[in-house]
Order: sequence, then C-alpha cells, then structure tokens
Amino acid sequence: MYTDPIADYLTRIRNAAKANHKVVEIPASNMKKEITKILFDQGFILSYKFDDSSVQGSIKIALKYDKETKDSVIKDIQRVSKPGLRKYAGATKLPRILNGLGIAIVSTSKGVMTEKQAKQLHVGGEVICYVY
Repeated sequence: MYTDPIADYLTRIRNAAKANHKVVEIPASNMKKEITKILFDQGFILSYKFDDSSVQGSIKIALKYDKETKDSVIKDIQRVSKPGLRKYAGATKLPRILNGLGIAIVSTSKGVMTEKQAKQLHVGGEVICYVY
C-alpha cells in the first residue's frame, strides 16, 4: 500500500515518459482524473481514457512525444505538496513555472486547475505539482 497516490500517479507518468512508453495505465481516483484532464488540455499528453469496469477503475494515458527529437513533451513532473508537508499559496503568491512555459496544478475550493486559471478566478489553494 502506498501513502501518497498522487505521487505514485506522477511517478508512473515520469517513468513511462523516460522509458519511451506509448501508454501508461494508472489506478483511478477523482483527483487523478482531474489532473489527467488538465494535462490533456495543456498539451502534455496525447489522449486519455477512463476505464470504470472494475470497482476502482483505471486511467489509460497515451504519452505525447516530439516528432523530430522523439523526446517526451513532459520534461519533468514534480510533486510539491506532500502528505507530510502541505504547500498552500494564496491567489497573489501562486508560482510561475519556467516563466510561464510550465504549469503548476492547484487544488482550490473551486476545483483542480492550473495556476493561471486560479489567478484569473483570484483563488488560492494547495499546490499539487509542477509540470514542464
């Protein structure tokens, strides 16, 4: 049993991208589904599919690679807020990743979103991870 399912989710994506896998399958949860939707909307993954045939379900993610260099679009994906040490940021203190080239995923009272969307809605929250 693992104590941090979000860190496990991010690690599976990171390892699959470094190993040049086309598809990675991950056990599902509502938080993981929201993070997956954000990664797809921001162009970090090619596609995804939620499989709810079992009790927990799973998420199948097709990773995206650069056509010329064959490198993964996801250069790095880091967990920020951990179960032992939560990291929160107010609406004015949300982080910018690589001067706007990357994204920070934030869990707010209005749902899971990128730091840019949170700044527009003027809400803060728990900084879950950085993706670039």
